[in-house]
Amino acid sequence: MSPSRSNTSRLKVRKHRARLREQGLRPIQIWVPDVTSPAFRAAARKQSRAVAASKHAQADVAFIEAISEWGEE
Repeated sequence: MSPSRSNTSRLKVRKHRARLREQGLRPIQIWVPDVTSPAFRAAARKQSRAVAASKHAQADVAFIEAISEWGEE
């Protein structure tokens, strides 16, 4: 990318952020788990199996279904 093009992009971003701030918004950064990582999948699988093996599994599933919206209403 040429220096002038890079400066143009930076200026556009700067102006865009200024407009957002004028609207009363502010930037934040949120870090979330990477659901595509093997470590995340392994942990989720382990936790799901633990919940499924619990003596309260049926009650847990019933509760989740009762509070979930599935677009049927």
